[in-house]
Amino acid sequence: MSEEAARTPEFVQSLERGLAVIRAFDAEHPQLTLSEVARTTGLTRAAARRFLLTLVELGYMRTDGRLFSLRPRILELGYAYLSSLSLPEVAMPHMESLVAQVHESCSMSVLDGDEVVYVARVPTKRIMTVGISVGTRFPAYATSMGRVLLAGQPAAWLDDYLAKANLKPLTRRTITDPAKLRGVLAKIAAQGYAIVDQELEEGLRSLAAPIHGENGQVIAAVNVSAHASRGSSEVIRRELLPPLLETAKRIEEDLRGGVNR
Repeated sequence: MSEEAARTPEFVQSLERGLAVIRAFDAEHPQLTLSEVARTTGLTRAAARRFLLTLVELGYMRTDGRLFSLRPRILELGYAYLSSLSLPEVAMPHMESLVAQVHESCSMSVLDGDEVVYVARVPTKRIMTVGISVGTRFPAYATSMGRVLLAGQPAAWLDDYLAKANLKPLTRRTITDPAKLRGVLAKIAAQGYAIVDQELEEGLRSLAAPIHGENGQVIAAVNVSAHASRGSSEVIRRELLPPLLETAKRIEEDLRGGVNR
């Protein structure tokens, strides 16, 4: 059955198209022409123009007459979701304590499709060339938090993911073979943490642990990131894993204790 055939009578196609126009813009394409938006979304120029000008009028987008770009007000759409989560509220004090202890940045993310989305972050110093903030997205396969989250998914879901995933080499170290990635994920599921050595960005090592919900399901991941100059992967694991696991445990205890609303 096709995706369109499976849609309910209540499905609003114009909303779908409007969201597609918003998603056409990203870090690599902050500004687009009308023709580029139409080509990216598969819309006609006339339809793309109507959606773009509507977004301009609503204050979510700006244009100089040729190029279109998103305005900060677009963050309202994502913040409505993020602000409804109690998990970041519960996690932040523990993440701040971890950063004060290890002097490295700490982040929390959830899985959204095949990407991780940052829902909380406590920085200590800039170690990545790409800025990270709440709402930042990265491909799950190349990140420590992403691998923890993937490793916690049901077998059928993971089979489908590995069959469809486009595993691009982000650095020379990135795992791009589905079979090898499956083996890595199995190891992560067994040991309860993930370490990624310069697969997302050269010079960056990160260590992540899962956050479990009341039913034992992995609902989020928390990590610490360190520059490769701090030491080898083994040094980072030895120094940072114990406090990271303790932080994850305290977050889970607070969640079970009814702190979340």
